[in-house]
Amino acid sequence: MTVISGSEFVVKLSIGAVALAAFVIVKPAQGQLYDPSYPVCMQAFGQQEGERMDCIFTSLAQCAASASGRSAMCLINPYFVRRPGRRAR
Repeated sequence: MTVISGSEFVVKLSIGAVALAAFVIVKPAQGQLYDPSYPVCMQAFGQQEGERMDCIFTSLAQCAASASGRSAMCLINPYFVRRPGRRAR
């Protein structure tokens, strides 16, 4: 049988308390949402912009104009749903 000294017990108890506090405080990550109403998204990244996806563009040209001069790139929205009655040109 192993005997634990008083100071060793305090250290182990402290480590356990810190681990439990970290587990309770940390929130789950939120997933990125893609707006299925728009066919083009702009992914912005970097220290100034942060990492985010804006699916608010109707064309690649519109997105490219907004992304110009920024740490961003334009992507086709994989979740775009074409509304009935609209035709592709």
